[in-house]
Amino acid sequence: MFTPIETGIGAFLLHRATSVLLFNNGSVLGVSGMLRQLLTAPSKSGLFFFVGMTLSFLPLKLLPELLPTYDPPPSAWRAALGTFGVAALTGWGTKNCNGCTSGHMLCGLSHLRGRSFIAVGTFFPVAVLTYHFTHQSLLTEQCPTGIPCYTPAYPSSTTTISLLLLASCTVIIAQFLPRLVAYSTARLSNHDPACLARQITQLIAGLTFGLGLLISGMSTPSKLFSFFAFPSLEAWDPSLALVMVFGVLPNIALYQSRGFGKPPQFNESFELSNDTVRDVNLKFIVGAAAFGVAWGLSGVCPGPAVLRAVMQPAWGLLWMGGFWTGGLLAR
Repeated sequence: MFTPIETGIGAFLLHRATSVLLFNNGSVLGVSGMLRQLLTAPSKSGLFFFVGMTLSFLPLKLLPELLPTYDPPPSAWRAALGTFGVAALTGWGTKNCNGCTSGHMLCGLSHLRGRSFIAVGTFFPVAVLTYHFTHQSLLTEQCPTGIPCYTPAYPSSTTTISLLLLASCTVIIAQFLPRLVAYSTARLSNHDPACLARQITQLIAGLTFGLGLLISGMSTPSKLFSFFAFPSLEAWDPSLALVMVFGVLPNIALYQSRGFGKPPQFNESFELSNDTVRDVNLKFIVGAAAFGVAWGLSGVCPGPAVLRAVMQPAWGLLWMGGFWTGGLLAR
């Protein structure tokens, strides 16, 4: 069902996570690259971010209806091999196209980067086509029988107020806690890579990003599948279009108004890619398409995969192993 309240609030938290990390630490929130680094050459910054994502489950203990539902982890070897293979395709594809939904869609489109428009314009329709070709029925458990999936469904007033309070507290903490930490540890250089304020920013960005994925529904595969059902309107849940409205558009407005002439709060400069449309080649396009196939098959991209790995460690071991292997094969 169409969930405008939850998805809108979650999408706004995704906006805050990406913008806080960018303007505090100068870093782009690209989960596939950060996860690959964590699996190959772990850093304190990456570890803090993913610890933050793990902690995002804690506030939702009070709102269990917002926690994602998953199929049981694969028990048969063929299913396990399928999970590993799809994850490997995700790792291979995101490595070749230098990003996934977070890096290219949430951040790249917000920067108005041509490469990201090409990447999203490739992996998104490929994911939709893959879902249509591999599923006889486009309906999921998100769509009650006899009710069009685009029908709005609203949470109770108690849940709505709780979500607004949670989102408000998260935004306030993300905005002011790193600065408070930097002020209280003024004897440390704010431009030191090991600066505590930078690590706190990583932690809070991970927490905010995880909450955004969970609340918006992007961490639930069936929610993604219902969005991929377009143009079959009876089976289509338009919720995730709100990620563009409340996640990407605020980023665009913020990036254009603030600009990048002034350095980030806790770093000497922004760590932005210099690649342009001229750097797009066949490898990039094929990588984006491969990621689209994997996304359409599983409904899982790297960010939601991290959250699912927390809830289903056995599945997580398979998926992370496949993702790491795919990245190695892309070299």
